[in-house]
Amino acid sequence: MLSTAKPTLLVLADGTHYKGKSFGAEGTAIGEVVFNTGMTGYQEVLTDPSYCGQIVTFTCPELGNTGVNPEDEESDKPQIKAVIARNIPRRPSNWRSTGSLPDYLVEYGIPAIYGIDTRALTRKIRSVGAMNGGISTEILDPEELLAQVKEAPNMAGLNLVEKVTTREVYEWSEPTDTHWEFPSVSNKSNNDEVLTVVAIDFGIKRNILKRLASYGCRVIVVPGNAIPAEILQYNPDGIFLSNGPGDPAAVTSGVETVKALLKEKKPIFGICMGHQIISLSLGGTTFKLKFGHRGLNQPAGLEQRIEITSQNHGFAVDGDSLSPDVQITHLNLNDCTVAGLRHKTLPLFSVQYHPEASPGPHDADYLFSQFVSLMRGGS
Repeated sequence: MLSTAKPTLLVLADGTHYKGKSFGAEGTAIGEVVFNTGMTGYQEVLTDPSYCGQIVTFTCPELGNTGVNPEDEESDKPQIKAVIARNIPRRPSNWRSTGSLPDYLVEYGIPAIYGIDTRALTRKIRSVGAMNGGISTEILDPEELLAQVKEAPNMAGLNLVEKVTTREVYEWSEPTDTHWEFPSVSNKSNNDEVLTVVAIDFGIKRNILKRLASYGCRVIVVPGNAIPAEILQYNPDGIFLSNGPGDPAAVTSGVETVKALLKEKKPIFGICMGHQIISLSLGGTTFKLKFGHRGLNQPAGLEQRIEITSQNHGFAVDGDSLSPDVQITHLNLNDCTVAGLRHKTLPLFSVQYHPEASPGPHDADYLFSQFVSLMRGGS
């Protein structure tokens, strides 16, 4: 516990409020309150651009034991609005730690509350659904903070990609650190030809770029609003569509770009937001989930083949909206929502989960190899 922590208030849009103490920056933050069930990997979650605009409740009962370090960042800063936790240790204990979680949050101006019943909060979100909320060290009157929460826009209809995408084109060459490479994965092909992948950044995680580089790809990252001509000027062997925050249906420029790229018949691989953008470009529709899928142990599969996956999304593809040309390859086995698809004639496939992990299991890392095979003319 932090002995000098300031009193802090959490208020949900339905008027429910919780009193706790601060372990982050002073101030007020408004966003969609969601929960993550992972027991590890909190720094990767904090810095994942897919969490932009959200206040994350960690169901793990104690947060911050292993501190923070530069190697575990999935972007250049925390992307969340605020953090909710049950307990916080006085000091971190891990050989990789270069600082504490509270100091990290203060450095980047992220408010955080601890000392509340996160089990009760999670049960509420599961029963009522994800909703907006506010955390404040300044406003300790529930009615006053609730008034601000009610003025905030809902996640449905929000295009948050423009807040997190890169502003400049850049090339990524750093592979996964050999110390953390999954031992059973054979990454690089024996073929010496370097494949060029253009990655469209809707809010991309660094470990996706590292996995593509580990599989021998030259990776060029372009902004989420890049037009087809800007992408095709690099003569890519394949196109990657990244994860990202907000409502995929609101990312209309990305959908139109992918529609045009489909005509080029170049291999395309999409993850999370990229999966949803592909589905929308093929004429499908998406919808908002009640409380989303956020954690490291989500089962996905089909026909007696199961992968344990890392997931983070609040929207899903409507399977009934997909054309007969699209084959569903994976379902989320908790609620049977679409978790993967491929086109029967075009060289494209996508998944709703995160095969790059960080954090999470490596069950689905083979999908990067599948993408490489598709770029080399395989299936």
